[in-house]
Amino acid sequence: MTLVGAGGVVIHRWKKQRVFHRDYGKLEIDMRDKVDECLQDLLRQPFPLGLRFEKLKGKRNPDIYTLHVTGNYKISFEIENGIAYLRRVASHDEIDRAP
Repeated sequence: MTLVGAGGVVIHRWKKQRVFHRDYGKLEIDMRDKVDECLQDLLRQPFPLGLRFEKLKGKRNPDIYTLHVTGNYKISFEIENGIAYLRRVASHDEIDRAP
């Protein structure tokens, strides 16, 4: 279950974590382009509605958020002091199992 909406969250920049790099490297070029576009949109304020920015319910310490790249692909990340720490980019099912 997820909670929808940015809730006043502001992101100034993002950093890719090791697992994100691994996941990203496995993507097809066209999917990488879509991910890159979503990451640029993540820095825009207010967030574009098409991102479907959501906080994963039940995930605490750290709080984990997601945004949709396509209908089946998502990016998961943590937010600390305006920095989004990118955790994963994977299918919806993979993110739900291991965000």
